[in-house]
Amino acid sequence: MAVAVVGGGLVGLATAWRLQRRGHQVQLIEAPDAPEELGGCPTALRGSRAALGLLMAQVFHRSSGRAWRLRQQSLALWSQWRHELAERGQSIPWRPGLLLLAADPEELQRQQRLLADPARRQLALQLWGRERLEALQPAVPAAALGGLYSAADGQLDAQAAMAALAADAAAAGLITHRERVAALESRARAPGGRWWLALEAGGGLEADWVVLSAGLGGNRLLEPLGLAGASPWRVEPVLGQALELERARDAEAGPQAAAAWTWPGAVSWRGINLVPRPDLANGRRFWLGATLEPGTSATAAALEGLRQLEGAAPEWLRQAREVRRWQGLRPRPVGRPAPLLEALAPGLLLAGGHYRNGVLLAPASAAWVAEQVEGASA
Repeated sequence: MAVAVVGGGLVGLATAWRLQRRGHQVQLIEAPDAPEELGGCPTALRGSRAALGLLMAQVFHRSSGRAWRLRQQSLALWSQWRHELAERGQSIPWRPGLLLLAADPEELQRQQRLLADPARRQLALQLWGRERLEALQPAVPAAALGGLYSAADGQLDAQAAMAALAADAAAAGLITHRERVAALESRARAPGGRWWLALEAGGGLEADWVVLSAGLGGNRLLEPLGLAGASPWRVEPVLGQALELERARDAEAGPQAAAAWTWPGAVSWRGINLVPRPDLANGRRFWLGATLEPGTSATAAALEGLRQLEGAAPEWLRQAREVRRWQGLRPRPVGRPAPLLEALAPGLLLAGGHYRNGVLLAPASAAWVAEQVEGASA
């Protein structure tokens, strides 16, 4: 089966990799960054390249429904995929552990209810009290009343994952085009319907199936098709700013003191994520992100709120030195929950609109696409 995957982010790469490794003829069309597809913001990155890579599955606030099932499926698949790729010499750095802090009594009660939920009794979740939090170095926000810890959740290096999937898929025969799709055209010359992808530089590609994982660029390609009766598929940009910071040394405790992290993994506070990166220079660096700013315009006030943890930043965080900053645009579905996994027309699949969970949900999205393609030809 000939499949064209439009979009070279992590979801598109994961989809192309899975299909190629399952014996399909896959072509991946990865467009150069286009200002209009990044909302006109010249300094923004596409979602996958800006992502911190947190996998927040077992501490998700629901214990049933599509979102829960996709998260659990993806978490299990990431584990399988990392081992499979490692066997072929492709490594994806993985940092296990996620501590979700409770900032108020309501959040603490919610965490307690989650731990008592029968659906989570087989999961390795723990409630941490104030005494345990106070023992962590560097200090977490003093206002934290407790925390829910998951050893199975954690942080995955999205850039390394994209590189590993691309290399492994190429070894299996994946063809990648560094071009931009100008338009989609249905030719309906075969039972499943065939598609023509006109390329902006001229010429085009034909495929039995087209998978759209083009983020904000999907709007431009789908609008001319009409798609009467299809579920709403539009996405809108939500900008996120993030920082890489470096902790100051503790002069009294010695030059190596600030390099030690006793955190059990990444920490989340009121939706803001702190990700230790002891693998980076000096062992004292960490990532902090990200803001939620509808549209494409970054504001200094939002970045400062992030930097100060909305007023809860410990002293060591306030004193940390900024190494770099970046921003990305997330595609959020309009009027629908993320992600958008839809069969829009014969041979046309949408796997996009992942909003804040593209890294986490990439495997489950790729598995869904494979099921659609292979189920139709069975």
